[in-house]
Amino acid sequence: MNQFDTNLLWLIPALPFAGFLLNGTLGRKLPRAAVTAIALLFTLAPALIVANLWIVMKAAGAPLSLSVTGGPWIAVSGFTVPFAFTVDHLTLIMLGVVTGVGFLIHLYSAGYMAHEDGYWRFFAYLNLFMFFMLVLVLSANFLLLFVGWEGVGLASYLLIGFYFKKDSAANAGKKAFIVNRIGDFGFLLAMFLIIVHFGTLNFADVFAKVPSVAAPFTAIALLLFVGAAGKSAQIPLYIWLPDAMEGPTPVSALIHAATMVTAGVYMMARCHAIIDLSPTAMAVIACLGAATALMAATIGLVQHDIKRVLAYSTVSQLGYMVLACGVGAYSAGIFHLMTHAFFKALLFLSAGSVIHSLSGEQDMRVMGGLRTKIPVTFWCMTAGVFAIAGMPLLSGFFSKDEILYQAYISPSPVGKLVWLVGVITALLTSFYMFRLWFKTFFGAPRFDEHALGGHGHEDLAPVHAHKDKHATMVAEHEPSHGHGGVHESPLVMTLPLMILAVLSVIGGIVGVPTAFGGHNEFEHFLDPVFAGKVEALAGSGGTAITLSTIATLCFVLGLFAAYLFYFKNPDRASQLAAKVKPLYSLLDHKYWVDEIYGAVIVTPLLMFSRLFLGGLVEGAAVQGSAAGLAGGARGLGWLVRRIQSGNIRSYAGWLAFGAALFLVFTLVISYSLHF
Repeated sequence: MNQFDTNLLWLIPALPFAGFLLNGTLGRKLPRAAVTAIALLFTLAPALIVANLWIVMKAAGAPLSLSVTGGPWIAVSGFTVPFAFTVDHLTLIMLGVVTGVGFLIHLYSAGYMAHEDGYWRFFAYLNLFMFFMLVLVLSANFLLLFVGWEGVGLASYLLIGFYFKKDSAANAGKKAFIVNRIGDFGFLLAMFLIIVHFGTLNFADVFAKVPSVAAPFTAIALLLFVGAAGKSAQIPLYIWLPDAMEGPTPVSALIHAATMVTAGVYMMARCHAIIDLSPTAMAVIACLGAATALMAATIGLVQHDIKRVLAYSTVSQLGYMVLACGVGAYSAGIFHLMTHAFFKALLFLSAGSVIHSLSGEQDMRVMGGLRTKIPVTFWCMTAGVFAIAGMPLLSGFFSKDEILYQAYISPSPVGKLVWLVGVITALLTSFYMFRLWFKTFFGAPRFDEHALGGHGHEDLAPVHAHKDKHATMVAEHEPSHGHGGVHESPLVMTLPLMILAVLSVIGGIVGVPTAFGGHNEFEHFLDPVFAGKVEALAGSGGTAITLSTIATLCFVLGLFAAYLFYFKNPDRASQLAAKVKPLYSLLDHKYWVDEIYGAVIVTPLLMFSRLFLGGLVEGAAVQGSAAGLAGGARGLGWLVRRIQSGNIRSYAGWLAFGAALFLVFTLVISYSLHF
């Protein structure tokens, strides 16, 4: 097979949209088996089309470049935006990640959400999310990308707030939506500048004109990053992502691993031709990425909710990807995006399996001893923990080390600084991930197995009596599965775990650097996209080995420290926290960022809205004008009633009065015209 029908590109996003329409309109009346079949088939089919694309590319032995245009979408005064899709090597990687990991999450959801109300609605939203993400990835211009960009924001609002009867879930959905709109405003401004200076929004035309157009590249690059900071949860717009844990666990896996949060990194990689022309913007991006990675990692050290540990881990790992873009190592950033999709989807789905086994429990302080009770989940999550922590030869080792290596050898003035921050973050990552591993699966069980029957979450209340006010309470938003005792998840849930575990272990072999005897096929695969950029060939093999040795030491030290604090002597951690209480409180309260935003931004906006918009505009202008109109109508009615009295003498008087007024008016006009 050496040809590909480009019309099939339309089917890649159209099929999940069809699944959304079917389940969204008919799902309420369909049996769950039919809802499941629709949701899975309409996400599996795009994955098969993407697999066909890979086969075609390999058979051709040449760079892949496909496009399909549906005609002009906008055509105004010479400004034209076509409705067009395009596929190159970067697109193909993103399509593989989104459709492959996305399908596995759909399959897992069939088991995880099996007993949940609104089953059809959940899968309709999940298919809608896939549709918009695929539109974003396939788009051939900024405007169509923005449609997908906004669409995943809408779908995330629906999915995060799936349990809309819970205030926490509804508020988390609104928070994600609003914070992302702030980032989107920056993206819009960047698009306006591109239109002004390039006269087009088509990727190919804009990037071709970049060398010959004098444009404010720093402003455009920084505004693009503002958009990316919203979607990919970077400082200062990262605050929505931890709260997104209020959604069902499969939603967390889909948003954090394969779709929404990677959109910002993908967009920056796609726009590298613009970003590369502004060293200032690149330095800012690299520094904010490094700062986000470190800040999120420190917060992850003290979280007790198993999903929130993973949430802050996602923010931290996204910081690595953004850091890579800031030092020009786009291939390394996309490589980590791919491996992160494998092990982070695995970690979230494994966490969901743990939650499932404990009938909704999420607090690691009441777990422990689960490795023998849910062995499949244990071994799968072990693969994910070791991969993200950077164990040598696993996927995270190669992708994260590649970023650190590129930062170290980068000519960027902040290269060495962000490398150091990245190394410290790697140490913290190893520690808090093994903290999660030991607290969840090792030691004596800290839960009451007899209280874990299918009785809902209320029966777990006594177990949580010791929680402090800052801990996330037991999974109010998670489904309560009707099983007695601790139990392994069904095959429909463990099969995706096993597949992702294998990918987390071996997924890095496509990017083995030359210093370790590989050829870094991943980087060479992206050469047609990032033409002229030299990444892995710079520096020396000795430098690469030295830096990898340092990263490996971070992995070992983090594991050893977690072993000492959470396995050998579990009381040592609480003793240390008591000794450094101010620091622990700072991390436990997440640097008070939400409180600061609330005091500095949210509260003044609410006061302005209530006083000015609610008082002056709504009260005086809107309600006042309505009251004035009503009063005028009443006055006019009173006057008409007085005139229409039914008395003939009154009518004669009014007639004389009117005639006199008319006569006076005529005389005044005549006098004015005469003089």
